[in-house]
Amino acid sequence: MTFRTRLVLAATSATLVVLLLGSLATYLQARNSLVGSVDDTIQQQARNLITPNFGGDPPIGNSCTSTVGTCAQVIAANGIPVPADPTVLSSPEEATEIAASRGTGGTTFFNTTTEGVPVREVVTALPPGFSYRGNNGYEVLIDGGALQVTAPLAGVRHQLRHLFVVLWIIIVAGVALAIILGLVVGRTVLRPLDDLTASIEDLARTTDVSERLDPGGPDELGRLRRAFNHLLAALETSRDSQRQLVLDASHELRTPLTSLRTNMEVAARLDDLQPEDRSVLIGDVLTQLDELTQLVGGITELARGEQPVDVHKPLRFDLLVEESVAAAITHGRNRGVTYRTHLDPCWVVAAEGRLERAVNNLLDNALKWSPDNSVVEVSCTEGVLLVRDYGPGVPEEDMAHIFDRFYRANEARGKPGSGLGLAIVDQVVKDEGGGVAVANADGGGAIFRLWLPTVPEPPDAPAD
Repeated sequence: MTFRTRLVLAATSATLVVLLLGSLATYLQARNSLVGSVDDTIQQQARNLITPNFGGDPPIGNSCTSTVGTCAQVIAANGIPVPADPTVLSSPEEATEIAASRGTGGTTFFNTTTEGVPVREVVTALPPGFSYRGNNGYEVLIDGGALQVTAPLAGVRHQLRHLFVVLWIIIVAGVALAIILGLVVGRTVLRPLDDLTASIEDLARTTDVSERLDPGGPDELGRLRRAFNHLLAALETSRDSQRQLVLDASHELRTPLTSLRTNMEVAARLDDLQPEDRSVLIGDVLTQLDELTQLVGGITELARGEQPVDVHKPLRFDLLVEESVAAAITHGRNRGVTYRTHLDPCWVVAAEGRLERAVNNLLDNALKWSPDNSVVEVSCTEGVLLVRDYGPGVPEEDMAHIFDRFYRANEARGKPGSGLGLAIVDQVVKDEGGGVAVANADGGGAIFRLWLPTVPEPPDAPAD
């Protein structure tokens, strides 16, 4: 079912409900008004019949007039019509109860039938000592009793049937009009949406994310257009980043691959080489393969973006740093680089594998720039990791780019590495809701500051 069809059905349903409720209210109001008019008429007739008999004027008389359904009858306190007059109406239970009340029963109205004719009947109590004068001129003293008066409902029912037909005509015409207006309004309202859909389909067909939609006005469609433009901008940025990643990766892979190809060409004449030359060649090949492995691993980490595969869980940040430092001590032993640590217990929620890699990259970077027989200071407190080396520091022109992919300062050209380590650190901590920054430390060297939001210690955490 299309949106236009649903819109027409919704408008038609709403109109139908309103018309039905309005017609029902109109019908009930008209019915009550018409029946109320009949009640006023027969009640006035009852008063006109009762009042003259107090003064000995014309009698009440049990009779039905020439108008079908118009009757009057007096019943005694015992519930039996006056014997001297003919019985023209039945005496329902309500009438006998009022007649027996001796003037205290009040008045009641109800619907009944007389000789098959639907009528409206009023029963009103006669006062004690009421003197009744019948049709034949006789006079009877009735101690209590009641008077019944009826009027036909044929006219009321005729008018209600006519009103019923008129209301149904209004309902049918209103529903038809609602359908027509729904189609017209739907076509008018949905035309901008159709244009927007066509534009989006055209963009999907051409896959040109550099195109932008007309921003539109301040209405909902304009908001949708602007939101889609933001999406296109994000896609364009993502595509540019992806393209740049491929270009940078191709550039960085070209050097080790070229060197590896050269060494393998030399290896084709392995029998012509001296044993010591063979060892150097094999060592170079293994080193180049290790660099390729690290480079591919870094590219893979960056390509994952915001889709980490590791499970996020609470972990002791200080213990993770302690384990990374223990591994870094082994790497720095050959150069006499030692590590001085200050670690306070703190908990964070992160993907353990990715966070460990980020910490290792910071420690490897500090080791790479540390002079021989120097110290790397590491502290971890309240979710903040500080790694300080005593190397040459970071030149001011490199500060803004040090966390970019494949960026390498001029001083780093002759050192091993791919320019991905710090970019991975930046991406990992941002994915975990934190950040990383660098500054030159007083007294020389660089200090890296990595921070993550802390969480309370889990209740099921193992004891130290």
